[in-house]
Amino acid sequence: MSQTNEYDVIVVGGGHAGSEASLASARMGMKTLLVTLNLDMISFMPCNPSIGGPAKGVVVREIDALGGEMGRNIDKTYIQMRMLNTGKGPAVRALRAQADKHQYHTEMKRTLEETPNLTVKQGVVEKLIVEDNVCRGVEISTGTKFFSKAVIITAGTALRGEIIIGELKYSSGPNNSLPAIGLADNLKELGLEIERFKTGTPPRVNADSIDYIKTEEQPGDEVPNHFSFETKDEDYVKDQLSCWLTYSNAKTHEIIRENLHRAPMFTGIVEGVGARYCPSIEDKVVRFSDKPRHQIFLEPEGRNTKEYYVQGLSTSLPEDVQDEMVHSVEGLENAQIMRSGYAIEYDIVVPHQLRPTLETMKIAGLYTAGQTNGTSGYEEAACQGLMAGINASLKIQGKEPLILKRSDAYIGVLIDDLVTKGTSEPYRLLTSRAEYRLLLRHDNADLRLTQFGHEIGLVAEERYGIYQEKQTAIEAEISRLSKLHLRPTEDLQKLLSSLNSALLKDGILAVDLLKRPEITYHALVPFLETEEVLPRYVVEQVEIHIKYEGYIKKAQDKVDKLKRMEAKKIPTNIDYTAVNSLATEAIQKLEKIRPETIAQASRISGVNPSDISILMVYIEQGKIAKKNK
Repeated sequence: MSQTNEYDVIVVGGGHAGSEASLASARMGMKTLLVTLNLDMISFMPCNPSIGGPAKGVVVREIDALGGEMGRNIDKTYIQMRMLNTGKGPAVRALRAQADKHQYHTEMKRTLEETPNLTVKQGVVEKLIVEDNVCRGVEISTGTKFFSKAVIITAGTALRGEIIIGELKYSSGPNNSLPAIGLADNLKELGLEIERFKTGTPPRVNADSIDYIKTEEQPGDEVPNHFSFETKDEDYVKDQLSCWLTYSNAKTHEIIRENLHRAPMFTGIVEGVGARYCPSIEDKVVRFSDKPRHQIFLEPEGRNTKEYYVQGLSTSLPEDVQDEMVHSVEGLENAQIMRSGYAIEYDIVVPHQLRPTLETMKIAGLYTAGQTNGTSGYEEAACQGLMAGINASLKIQGKEPLILKRSDAYIGVLIDDLVTKGTSEPYRLLTSRAEYRLLLRHDNADLRLTQFGHEIGLVAEERYGIYQEKQTAIEAEISRLSKLHLRPTEDLQKLLSSLNSALLKDGILAVDLLKRPEITYHALVPFLETEEVLPRYVVEQVEIHIKYEGYIKKAQDKVDKLKRMEAKKIPTNIDYTAVNSLATEAIQKLEKIRPETIAQASRISGVNPSDISILMVYIEQGKIAKKNK
């Protein structure tokens, strides 16, 4: 056996999950091999060429705070950056970037190739090498075997992938890449529970064939914003490309309704379960029959291509119907379709078979991440890849795993939802899924997670020092404003009047004045008795903390209660059938999911509060009996 065939970690698949998994393990000192079907598809964007948006944008910031790569990569390759929901509170603000999809791939590939401890190889993994329920490596189609201490599968939509356009259905991965059929068969043979999901993509049209006068321009922001906490404001792109907004209409909907008998979604050709929160246009027209129109965004796919992504028009209708449908939309009457939309079906590993580390329960040393676990979206995939890479490396190092709680990060919400609740459709992260979203904001991801990233070795000392300085500056300014007494001077009263804010009858603490919704820190600067100019990200944190202090404290109190439940561990060898008085459904669900804590058990559908009380008493009695013995 050649020495070059031995690794610590092998990552199968080079999409967004695979890139993060391999980078994390390599940067943590693991000798890592990334095997992917096609080197030209590394971190490719076969669907929407964008990163971020509600909830997803926060995930990218969290990936960056932990030491991942997605935030840095999009900051180097975006063609437009916009902060969404700016008129709403900080808990729902979301950054979204339009990517140059080809440059994004090129930059990520270069980063992988230049990373120490990481070998990148093109190959088709046909099966896993499993001995005594422990994954020992992989075998590729040429017969070559690679051995390792952990394997991470990030196969995306390639597992037994099939593309569907009208009545045409053929074996393929995304964007007409190779499908992974042998590996899909092998996962079934190993006893893993597999289900079939479906996603889709819209047509691409030629930029020169769009009538922009009939659309609404959607430009990027002039104010600098970044996904990575390391990106400097001076690196903000000035010559951003605009997106364009148009709408479907009654004629569009009529064309779709007249051709439903040819739509794979309704003829039975599509067998996989599709995403409820990202439906095809034909599904939207049927489900929302009373809605006269749907938004359609025309998005450039890069600076050096004419292709525009027609977001909102995802479809698997036959090509002739797609032509007619596209040409019915204002601004697209003469549009030239360069690529047709299609649906893709693929296998997933049902996620209740996973531990919170993303290691499979059935096979030790085998991890799965990304769309293989039933999620949708690049951001959801990347964060899982990062966590799988981290936890595989920590296990090899003999260290405790990193399991983010629901109160720590959206990443924690996503993974807990998958392993505790499972998913019956492609899972998409939404702000409504996070019960502590006021704490899990875009702006404070570094304050929540940089400590974790530093402890596991993914955040360097220099960056950690900058984080500590920021934290100190925020605390110092809040403390100073809590003691600074402002007098009702003529100038201050004029400012308050101009802002339609109540005039002062007496002196007031600066912190109390800043709690008023209409008062900003910048407006108060002339009265704050300081010549120090604080960085905008420090000011942002000071202002949010002060204005939302009451709400943040209430949320934190709930988190503290949750932590007490998370601290109550469930014995790994517990036999739920031996717990008297547990409901039958509770026993079945607990045996299936094998929760690690009482808090996780309480979130399982079908496990009631009375079941939790019985379980807690049983565990406590066991501890007492063991102690007495």
